[in-house]
Amino acid sequence: MVPHSDDAVLLARDTNQALGIGRFAIEFLAGRLGPGPSDAVLARTSLFHADAFFCGASALALGTNAPTILRAEALEYPDAQGAAVLGSKVRVKAEKAVAANASAVREWDSNGTNFGFNPTLGHVAGEFGHNDFYPVVIAACQQRGLDGATALRAMALLDEIRGRLAEVFSLKTYKIDHVVHGAIASAAVYGALMGATAEQIESAIGMFVAHAIPWRAIRAGKQLSDSKGASAAISTEIAINFTKRALAGFLGPRDIFRNPESMFRQFSKTGGDSPFDLVLSHSGDDFAVMGMHFKLGLYEHQSAGALQGILELVSRHDEMLVPGAIEEIVVTAYEPAFGIIGDPAKRDPRTRQSADHSMVYIVSTLLRKALEAGESADLPTGSTDELWRRLMLGPYDYDRSAIRNERTRALMALVRFEHGGPEYDARYPDGIPTSVRVRLGSGRTLDTGLVMYPAGHARNADADRDAILRHKFGLLGGLAYGEATSEQLSRRLLELHSEDSDGIATLYGTPIADHEYQE
Repeated sequence: MVPHSDDAVLLARDTNQALGIGRFAIEFLAGRLGPGPSDAVLARTSLFHADAFFCGASALALGTNAPTILRAEALEYPDAQGAAVLGSKVRVKAEKAVAANASAVREWDSNGTNFGFNPTLGHVAGEFGHNDFYPVVIAACQQRGLDGATALRAMALLDEIRGRLAEVFSLKTYKIDHVVHGAIASAAVYGALMGATAEQIESAIGMFVAHAIPWRAIRAGKQLSDSKGASAAISTEIAINFTKRALAGFLGPRDIFRNPESMFRQFSKTGGDSPFDLVLSHSGDDFAVMGMHFKLGLYEHQSAGALQGILELVSRHDEMLVPGAIEEIVVTAYEPAFGIIGDPAKRDPRTRQSADHSMVYIVSTLLRKALEAGESADLPTGSTDELWRRLMLGPYDYDRSAIRNERTRALMALVRFEHGGPEYDARYPDGIPTSVRVRLGSGRTLDTGLVMYPAGHARNADADRDAILRHKFGLLGGLAYGEATSEQLSRRLLELHSEDSDGIATLYGTPIADHEYQE
């Protein structure tokens, strides 16, 4: 671990990077590397954590399958020195709490997304991932009696390690699931919070990479299963178990990134080094979390450009909303969007997990809601910010009745999804290059042109992101807690640094309401 700049360190490819990650995590949390993340970084992290929290609480409120099962399982493992699951004050084994909470956070596929793109350093591996891992930090802080300021720094640290790994090593290229980077970061941060040595963190990382690499088989198939949404939860549960074993003295493989038989060296052949250099920020503004993107509702992040395009056309062209006016909708996008959410099997989704990964379903549902709002004279005019709030896709847009909605299905038949070729591919992952053309019965064609940075994207400078997110928090939080309690929790979450250790101990404990929901 050597200085890369005043605000960052370099873990070079010819060094033991697993040990380096352990040392970095310990020194970062101790405040010995520099003044630490800026206020802007910490504020952004608290916003992402609040987003993840309300995603998780609402998934439990609606009784979604995997989070409900994993939460019930966790409650079968009481541990007075452990951590809490969402909606309960009962302490359980930390790894079980993490599995349950991370599964809930991820279930809607609506929390933050990173794209593994850092052109300043030339680190553009482009591995995407999500901030499913904040429950790791809360669990450790509850176990150790730590406060909100510590928790917030640890969350920024976890996103930093996870996000920078995503910039230098593309897991999807080798059909490995993206949660590997998050599990490695979780082992490091949980270990550091729990008082592990750098060598113990190295052992935990080594054990995870050697024993527990998940394949993208969980994301293949015509209709996706619970394994897809729970991937981060399952991998992180394993990572926390390995960290606890390392804390107890169990020795795992050393120097795993340079190990010639490890996943990294097997897929990326080197002469003995790790496949990458790793630069980690410890101070200032340049943290990985600042390049992460928010989802402004429930949808696969690859569809954000198309959603922005539809809303821009709706805001400008009333004639689109005349019943029967639309004859064809053409969405043009890049790989991997075309391959992931344009898979022909996704043209006829039968489950929520498939519907929220279907471009034609997502676009058609948004447009159906716009048509219905227009017919009831309830469609706002003016900025697309107002349309994002009014038409935001929520859980009930993916329940059984919504997936079968005849009007949505009729619109889906009008959608053609095409690959834009090299021109589009070259612009990802800098942006989400997408265009939408709508052909009307009048013979007129409406065209968005290229949409690169939709609302919620880190590089979008036009949308009132915070106002749209507040609406999202209210939408999801209202399902779990009711409006008043949801608003109180939102204030606490956005001021996480002000919570004392008792506040962190009770943060996840507010009871969650139950609602009918048919998947």
